[in-house]
Amino acid sequence: MNNLNADFHVARDTEGYLIDPTDWNELVAAQLAAEEGIELSEVYWPLLRFMRDAWTTNHIAPDVRHVLDFLVSEQGFDKKTAKQQLYKLFPYGYVKQACKIAGMQRPRVWSTG
Repeated sequence: MNNLNADFHVARDTEGYLIDPTDWNELVAAQLAAEEGIELSEVYWPLLRFMRDAWTTNHIAPDVRHVLDFLVSEQGFDKKTAKQQLYKLFPYGYVKQACKIAGMQRPRVWSTG
C-alpha cells in the first residue's frame, strides 16, 4: 500500500494504480498527476471525467479508442490530432498516466492506441 501524502490514505498497487477506483476524487487525481510530473489544468478534466463516467458505467478503464472518439466528438479534433493531443497531455502513455490519474486499476491489456 502506498500513500499519496499525509492527507491521503489511498491503497495502491506496487505500480501506483488505485486498488479501489471508488477511492478516487479530484484531489487524488491531482496528487497522482503530480507524481507523474503533470499539473492538471482545465484541459485535462473533461477527459478524466469521461474516463470516470465510463468506469462508473462499465467498471473497467475505457479503451483508448473510446477516449480518442471522445476527443473527436467533444473537442472537434480529427483522429490524428486527437491522438496527438492525448499523448501531449500524457506523454508517457494512456495506460501509464491517463488511467492512473483517472483512478483506474491497472488495465490488464496495455493498449497504447
